[in-house]
Parts: sequence; structure tokens; C-alpha cells
Amino acid sequence: VQLQASGGGSVQTGGSLRLSCLGSGNIFNTNTMGWSRQAPGKQRELVASKTTVGGTNYADFAKGRFTIERDSKNTVYLQMNNLQPEDTAIYYCHLRQGTYSRYFWGQGTLVTVSS
Repeated sequence: VQLQASGGGSVQTGGSLRLSCLGSGNIFNTNTMGWSRQAPGKQRELVASKTTVGGTNYADFAKGRFTIERDSKNTVYLQMNNLQPEDTAIYYCHLRQGTYSRYFWGQGTLVTVSS
């Protein structure tokens, strides 16, 4: 499984970005895709995830500002609104599937929010 993330960039406080992730390879019909992020000097943290049957999970900081969307078993998007400087991080797409919930990670896309 390979995951290709795109859509990062630089915005000012209050701006918006839309991240996209396209998966390829042996992707199961049932899976969970999502986004995590890692800011400089901090641990990686979950932003949001969504299953193929529509179940979603958001970090508290993402609720009300970020929306995770899916339109197929191998794509996931993250619409980020009202971005704040503390949202600056590398955002990683991930996919989890299979009996043992194996994780696959994309290469990351940088989001920079300036004040």
C-alpha cells in the first residue's frame, strides 16, 4: 500500500486548506483512513479519521474547524478552516486495515500558518 498526500502550503491565520490523500496497492474494501500531524518538537497526534462505512473520529482541536471526507476506499480529504498558527505541522495521511489493524503512512505534507 502506498499513500500520496498533497495540498499542504502556507496560509495566514484564519485561512483554509484542503489536504488530499490517494492510496494505491492492496487496499481492502473496509478500512479506516485519516490524518495525523506532527509539529516541531512534539509527538505525532491524530487529527481525524473516517471508516469506509462513515464512522468518524476527531481530535478535540479539530472539531468545528476540520472536516474529514471520503469518496472511495482509497481516498481521504481533510478540509481545514480557520487555521491557527498552532496548526502548523507536517500532516500525514494514514490507512489502517486488516485483521491486525496494520497501519500504512504517507510521506507527509507541510502546513504552515502564519500570524
